[in-house]
Amino acid sequence: MNNKVLVVGGAGYIGGFLTDHLSENNYDVTVYDSLLFENRFLKDCKFIKGDIRNSQKLNSIVHNYDTVVWLAGMVGDGACQVNPKLTQEVNVDSFLWLVDNYKGKIIFPSTCSVYGVNNDLIDETAEPNPLSLYAATKLEAEKYVLEHRPDSLVFRLGTLFGLGDRHSRMRLDLVANILSMRAAKGEELTVFGGEQWRPLLHVRDVSTAILHGLNNDISGIYNLSYQNFKVDGIADEIKKVIPECKVRYVGMKFEDLRNYKVKNDKYINTGWRPSYTLADGVEQISSLIFEDRIRDTADATYSNAAYIRMLHNGE
Repeated sequence: MNNKVLVVGGAGYIGGFLTDHLSENNYDVTVYDSLLFENRFLKDCKFIKGDIRNSQKLNSIVHNYDTVVWLAGMVGDGACQVNPKLTQEVNVDSFLWLVDNYKGKIIFPSTCSVYGVNNDLIDETAEPNPLSLYAATKLEAEKYVLEHRPDSLVFRLGTLFGLGDRHSRMRLDLVANILSMRAAKGEELTVFGGEQWRPLLHVRDVSTAILHGLNNDISGIYNLSYQNFKVDGIADEIKKVIPECKVRYVGMKFEDLRNYKVKNDKYINTGWRPSYTLADGVEQISSLIFEDRIRDTADATYSNAAYIRMLHNGE
């Protein structure tokens, strides 16, 4: 069994649960991360601190592993716009170096944001229409790896939600997490428009999908989602879990123009199934608030864009 896995960017939102999940399933896991959002690495896992732009350091490390899971990147439209040059270096240039220089298995999470606006229920053959720098850089990276390394596994992830694990970074800048957090705090939920479609995916199900791909040596490109929701439908689901929350619907359009529904049949047909529902994620976020585990929800570290902007401005 080729079981040595390097998780690049493994100290973040996805990586926390992934490292545990792979280790529990007999994979020998090492995390490589710059700890941009963290002061220290708390997981019981082998760890190497490093920048993905340091190709010399990466070159001395990656060849010792059978698989590289590349989670590193500038994630989200707002974060990517802060410094477009840095976004290109992190999201494209560093990953293309890996593709050109590493011969083992590559697993690369991309994003369903590459679809932009599409009113149909779309599969992986739909024409991409990226509306942001984030989506454009992800599309460039996934095209390159699939052209040069067709044995790689690429996921177009739906919008994530829920809790990964209790030791790694939490994100409160994702639509379902934002609304869940506000509902748990007793705040009124304001939904602008609400007609926009999003495919949602629990953050832990990224890990179950990666493990399934490793165990079955799957390659190719796959949409990865749990269910498509309209944004107002997300608010309705939250209200089922937190009945006392109030929702206000505003008829104006939201500034985010993305609107797409995706099919997940292709990966489902390989034998994978999502394990977590939106209700599970709402309950997890609510517990964090009720247990006072997140005391300052406005802390910039919970938001990719806010934190990157703070670093960029030297605050």
